[in-house]
Amino acid sequence: MKPEAAPDHRREVVSFVRQRARMTPAQQRAWSDFGPRYLLEVPHGIGHGELAATEPLDTAAAFGREGELIVEIGSGAGDSLVAMAAERPDADILAFEVFQPGIAATMIKLDAAGVDNVRIIEGNGVHGLRQLFPEGSLFGIWVFFPDPWPKTKHHKRRLINSNFATLAASRLAPNGELLCATDWAPYAAQMRKVLDAEPLLINDHPGSWAPRPAGRPITRFEGRGERAGRDIHDLSYRRR
Repeated sequence: MKPEAAPDHRREVVSFVRQRARMTPAQQRAWSDFGPRYLLEVPHGIGHGELAATEPLDTAAAFGREGELIVEIGSGAGDSLVAMAAERPDADILAFEVFQPGIAATMIKLDAAGVDNVRIIEGNGVHGLRQLFPEGSLFGIWVFFPDPWPKTKHHKRRLINSNFATLAASRLAPNGELLCATDWAPYAAQMRKVLDAEPLLINDHPGSWAPRPAGRPITRFEGRGERAGRDIHDLSYRRR
């Protein structure tokens, strides 16, 4: 009998660049001190960031309440996440990130700001959307400054594509909100094209760009893009 081929983890579009970095001593302490408060443990698969969990997440247990649930994919070092969570204390915000130093930095900022309506999963946000949340269960999805993969040969690796649009729309509740942002103009145009084409989504600002969401700060990353002469493009969509 021919053995079954091992899964090819390289072919799937993921919500991150695979990175390896050691945490600083302060970040290691944060992981130990704040992990029990902010980190959610879910089963992981073989590939980096791959989630093996297939049961819906018990968000009421995770947050200790029933609230409107928002997912952020790729929270980085948490600058936008912490500020926007503070603006929305009644929302429960679940962030996906694979870069451990970024997660540790986020937890430090959450603790310093006294923000307690955020939980973090170390893993691929696309897997999380697909495997941890039933259809129509999310009040919002945030994707801020995903990797633009600027080279033409790498465009297929971009997170925001037609498959993602369909998945995200399916997880949003009616009138649920999808917010995206990028400082890469060609990627912004692609985002709008594929999101406009998704039948379940309505562009809040057809033919133009959305205003900056409430509470989203200008991060260091965003500031570098602006200093390099790149405009920031925000998009806002709602589930029909």
